[in-house]
Amino acid sequence: MKVPLVGVATSRTNDSLLHAAGYDYIEENVQKLLSPAIPEDTFRLHLAQLQKMQCKVQACNVFFPGEIRLTGNNVNEQQVLTYVDGVMARAKQAGISVIVLGSGGSRKLPENYNKDTATLQFINLCRKMAVVAGKYDRVIAIENLNSTETNFVNTLAEADAIVTAVHHPNFKLTADIYHMLKEHESPDMIKKARKNLVHCHIAEREKRTAPGSTGNDVAPYITALASIQYTGRISLECRWENMATQGKPTLDYMRNQIKMAYKQ
Repeated sequence: MKVPLVGVATSRTNDSLLHAAGYDYIEENVQKLLSPAIPEDTFRLHLAQLQKMQCKVQACNVFFPGEIRLTGNNVNEQQVLTYVDGVMARAKQAGISVIVLGSGGSRKLPENYNKDTATLQFINLCRKMAVVAGKYDRVIAIENLNSTETNFVNTLAEADAIVTAVHHPNFKLTADIYHMLKEHESPDMIKKARKNLVHCHIAEREKRTAPGSTGNDVAPYITALASIQYTGRISLECRWENMATQGKPTLDYMRNQIKMAYKQ
């Protein structure tokens, strides 16, 4: 049975280290790699670097800079869609298929702004963003962010509902297991979201440490992924004390959990 790929959300400068440890891929930062604000000649250099990497960049996070608003009275739809077009064009050139939509600052609701109004506004905007992503055959995958980081779409259930409402093949779901743990959200929600789920983030609950550092709190979520036969990517989006020394033991832990859950 096929099993998920395991990668790390980090700078591509860690390529050699992560390749040596045995990781499958890197998840980079849109602002550092694909943003339309990056000059074309600099982006060309990035593309040349990507070609030489051993641990390839297969996804990117940190989609929007904080000054681009996605909710509230100050949303500039044309600005948003022009920006998305620029990112998706570069993602296609770079061979990066998934762009994670976290961007807690951009989606944060202004004070006293009606949540129902914001939800409809956001769904409408995401639908238009999905059309742009579709033009370049890329996928936007919204993630749940816990309530200490933003005040909008804090659970996987809420994120899944947004994806279902957008109803577009190029707008899908990232399950962030760290944020699920922070919000005490059951692993069962992964099973309920199976139709929309294309990507995962993971870290331990207490200090966002690497999986297996302090316990097995992520294990039930990996079991839930196995129960839906999830075979996409799982990115470690965690705080490292020392990636050079922790990288290999963390990957061994993840692979062991996957082996047990997927009964390899």
